[in-house]
Amino acid sequence: MESGRQGQATVLMSGGLDSSACAHFLSKQGVQVRGLFINYGQAALQAETAASRAMADFLSIPIDVCEVSNGQLFGAGELIGRNAMLIFSALFLSRGCSDLLALGLHAGTPYYDCSDRFINSASHLVSEITDNRTVLATPFLTWTKQEVVSYFCEAGLPTELSYSCELGLSPVCGRCASCLDREALLC
Repeated sequence: MESGRQGQATVLMSGGLDSSACAHFLSKQGVQVRGLFINYGQAALQAETAASRAMADFLSIPIDVCEVSNGQLFGAGELIGRNAMLIFSALFLSRGCSDLLALGLHAGTPYYDCSDRFINSASHLVSEITDNRTVLATPFLTWTKQEVVSYFCEAGLPTELSYSCELGLSPVCGRCASCLDREALLC
């Protein structure tokens, strides 16, 4: 999206650094942002829901919390098709009314549904389904995790409101990929 262009964005929020930074980034570009948190049965549901709401409050954006679950509980690690499910659930739940459907994905993630190739395919489908009314936005796709964290810190976003443990533990496990990323990179 061009800098300064007005529009509406639905940002998939997880309560973590990346999605919070994405919501802030788009807001600073003049986009009207609405958060969307999806309960898909993740182990960190309670902590992620609370963090998403807290970050939305901090950013002064509305947030919707929706459930798309079969009752199973998903733990840490790769969840095959997770981002595809989130993207198309968000498209359905937002009724295709947003100009942008945004995710805080960044470079360096080994999962296919975080890759350029996947995003290009998903972008094409989102565009086709909405008759070009909605664009899939991933403003950090070429940024490293360190660049996203630096942006988060420089923007003055409160790390204490975010949550990133894939196991949903409090205190956090310190061993999952999200905890290790956070520990190594946090400001």
